[in-house]
Amino acid sequence: MADLAKIVDMLSELSVLEAADLVKMLEEKWGVSAAAPVAAVAAAGPAAAVEEVEEQTEFDVVLKNAGPKKIETIKVIRQLTNLGLVEAKNMAEAADSKVLTGVSKEAAEDAKKKLVEAGAEVVVA
Repeated sequence: MADLAKIVDMLSELSVLEAADLVKMLEEKWGVSAAAPVAAVAAAGPAAAVEEVEEQTEFDVVLKNAGPKKIETIKVIRQLTNLGLVEAKNMAEAADSKVLTGVSKEAAEDAKKKLVEAGAEVVVA
């Protein structure tokens, strides 16, 4: 019989990627899925409350710094938000200004790209 402690030690040394590859290889070899037993165990245990993690669908685009080309940043802010010149300038000068709120991931990434190209520092949260 195999030394189980030795196997546990060997598995503990695997990286996350190696462990994922091992799972795939075992699933293929044995014709099973590793996800089914985990779900059954979680559902069977009365005290095991599994909290579903929802994928974030709404994002905020936050301006950290207008950068060296503030005028370009202000132009992009106006383009993205339809704000007037004064409001866009105030937003560019204020720290942690939310340029866009509650937008899709694609819209947030597109806005971030435009602002970074203008020289701004931006965070998508």
